[in-house]
Amino acid sequence: MVESQEPAAKPGAPAGEVPTGQAPAGEAHGADSGSTGSAAEPGERRTISDPAALKALAHPLRLKILRHLGTSGPATSTTLAAAFGENTGTLSYHLRQLERGGFIEDVPERASGRERWWRKVRGIDVRRPPQEEMTDGERAVAAALDRMRLDEDVRLAQRFAEQQADSQGWMRGSRGLSHLTREELDAFHDAYLELLARFSRGPEDAPPDARPVLLRWFGLPADG
Repeated sequence: MVESQEPAAKPGAPAGEVPTGQAPAGEAHGADSGSTGSAAEPGERRTISDPAALKALAHPLRLKILRHLGTSGPATSTTLAAAFGENTGTLSYHLRQLERGGFIEDVPERASGRERWWRKVRGIDVRRPPQEEMTDGERAVAAALDRMRLDEDVRLAQRFAEQQADSQGWMRGSRGLSHLTREELDAFHDAYLELLARFSRGPEDAPPDARPVLLRWFGLPADG
């Protein structure tokens, strides 16, 4: 059974948002917020599974930085500080942590004096190590990151419920039920990540009528 929430869009209305849940096994991070950055070769994706690198994500300001770079394109510590009401020293520190984690990179062709421009790296597939291979500290970091993302997902679901009817086709959703094996669920998840990779592009590559669209999916057993 598939239940699709598709409003009667006006003629020419573009495809919209699918506010489903967080991907359970891997996160196509570059696609999460319409990232911009160095273009990967067709079909090429870089996997990040090092717990130390994943720790770079477990901070609310760093998630905001990634979202800003993904929706608005390259920025400097100065422009980000102005956007978030923070000082440039704080932003520079968090930018360095994201760079070390492999999530952002500088834009050398836009360098001006000592000011560095940063962009989000595209084509990253974030895969967490299995729980049994993580230390207690790493599991705590992963849990903190999950809580931060869950808070946002709940807000997005509420926004979808309130605004979908008047979105002119910019908000789309679907619910479904199937009987799957573990292997089939893994295959479904990987196919979702491949679909994200196929449609992943940043603001610098998007056509004039494109908008940044947040995408979510999660799957879990219906019988508890």
